[in-house]
Amino acid sequence: MDVIKISPRGYCYGVVDAIQLAKTVAKGPHTPRPIYVLGQIVHNRHAVDGLEAFGIVTLDGPDRLSILENVSTGTVIFTAHGVSPQVKEWARAKGLHCIDATCPDVTRTHDLVVNLVAQGYEIIYIGKRGHPEPEGVMGEAPGHVHLVQNAADVEALQLDAPRLAVTTQTTLSTWDTEATIAAVQRKYPHVEVHNEICLATQVRQEAAVTQGRSADVVLVVGDRRSNNSNRLVQVVQEIAGRPAYLIDSVRDIKPEWLAGKKTVGVTAGSSTPSELTRAVIRYVESLPA
Repeated sequence: MDVIKISPRGYCYGVVDAIQLAKTVAKGPHTPRPIYVLGQIVHNRHAVDGLEAFGIVTLDGPDRLSILENVSTGTVIFTAHGVSPQVKEWARAKGLHCIDATCPDVTRTHDLVVNLVAQGYEIIYIGKRGHPEPEGVMGEAPGHVHLVQNAADVEALQLDAPRLAVTTQTTLSTWDTEATIAAVQRKYPHVEVHNEICLATQVRQEAAVTQGRSADVVLVVGDRRSNNSNRLVQVVQEIAGRPAYLIDSVRDIKPEWLAGKKTVGVTAGSSTPSELTRAVIRYVESLPA
């Protein structure tokens, strides 16, 4: 069976840096033990499981402050998604050794929010409720950052601010955010727009759409908790108009998805280990056309 190896795909630099930093810290002879990660360092269980061999314990929970309650000694690693200042302050107050693996693109959004609020702005933040990235960004200026997911949320806002800005979670797509940004601009014509979607996310989505149009079906390799992996499926379905399925590994592929198909596109979320994607490509290539 023919395979379109959609490119670019898979790990972005922020994910690579976060995982490598965690491994380097674990190898350090003077790093205080035990070593914990507050949440999944990236949203892929295979990447998380790979850190266990280095003696790194991943803790999970509803939010970073709740997770931190379970840590009293050793080292804590802040994930690529970023954390709020409150988390950092409490970790230091507890005497923990702190390692920050926040993606630089997320850090840029934190800095943007801090600077704008200091100038008197209220922030409308387009993001996904329950995701750790908005949790960290909103923690930079509690009460001044207002989370919305869609145009309906925008209509429910009651803001009377002379200075207003809108920004975005880095792992969304321009297709996701354009309607919501337009709704903000209609309701608040004076709003300033700061689009913080990271380049790695955008180019992977554009490649999935452009190259996916030539495929009969597209397989997206990624974890179900990975927002950017779910968005890849969404944009292929909605923008490219092709069937697309999220799979954790080759084991998740259902024969009926490929029945009667000649060409299969394969891409992967930015937190997906490359070996998983290569295994999917090898499997599909081995199937009869």
